[in-house]
Amino acid sequence: MWDFNIGQALGLLGRTLPFVLLRAAVYFGITLAYILATGAGIGVGWGVGAFGDDEFRATAMAWGGIAGFGLTGAVMYWLREYILYIVKAGHVAVLVELIDGKPLPEGRGQIAHATAVVKGRFGQASLLFALDQLVKGVIRAVIGLVRGVLSILPIPYVRQLMGIVQAFLRVAVGFIDEVILAHAIRTRSTDPWGSAREALVLYGQNWKAMLRNAAWLTLFTYGLAFLIFLVMLAPAAALVYVMPGAWSAGGFVFALLFAWSVKAAFLEPFAVTCLMQVYFRITDGQEPDPEWDARLEQMSSHFRKLKERAGARFGTARDGEAA
Repeated sequence: MWDFNIGQALGLLGRTLPFVLLRAAVYFGITLAYILATGAGIGVGWGVGAFGDDEFRATAMAWGGIAGFGLTGAVMYWLREYILYIVKAGHVAVLVELIDGKPLPEGRGQIAHATAVVKGRFGQASLLFALDQLVKGVIRAVIGLVRGVLSILPIPYVRQLMGIVQAFLRVAVGFIDEVILAHAIRTRSTDPWGSAREALVLYGQNWKAMLRNAAWLTLFTYGLAFLIFLVMLAPAAALVYVMPGAWSAGGFVFALLFAWSVKAAFLEPFAVTCLMQVYFRITDGQEPDPEWDARLEQMSSHFRKLKERAGARFGTARDGEAA
């Protein structure tokens, strides 16, 4: 079974309600932006289509909707660094302090406090984003190692199912990069590269427990997201119906967007909180294993880049825990 405490995780999320609401505002705002931009594009296409026949109008509306959706996606891609910096890392920062039993400001003061903590650990958003990308690269290498282990086990049809297993593993580790960032915040390290290196080695030497819990959380979060998607199909289809020309695929896309926003706003922080519980518990008192450090260096170019930027030894430049 799993090693996390669901009740405690929900309690921690309740105590960080300002961040939960911030996440909801951000991700539901993104969904609304997609809907409005797509609808506006369809509307423009409908107007342009007045200069031609019905087939021309339908084509113009389709391209207008695609253009609106694509433009919004491009803007969101550009903003992803700042979403990570302000929303995700900030929420992780306050969760770390709550797990360690430290007091937090109430209300909106939590967000200002978390922003100061993240800025103190990582500096600019670009550094945190670069670090996060390297961490994800190392985690993908660990997935490759796990896939290799599974492929040689005497499990019936494992080779035929390897594509599904690989896809599941990729989803299952989607939350772990935030746990790695949590380690840097928790250790009060002023060397984020060295702290991430240490955290990844600790993750590697405990990969079985981490992946087992991540797998359970993947089933929970994506199962609930799928149910939300099914529930939202009808109202999303109704929304599309009132748009000019009633874009046929719109109901599916908008329901998918809403399910994604619920997952990102509520289900993902729950999963990250649970994984933080597991990671902190199983790594408490452990030292990074030099063999795992060497193994990660050998199989991941991202880990080698991380080591180049890190200090010469583990745990460099720690300030010690704040009082």
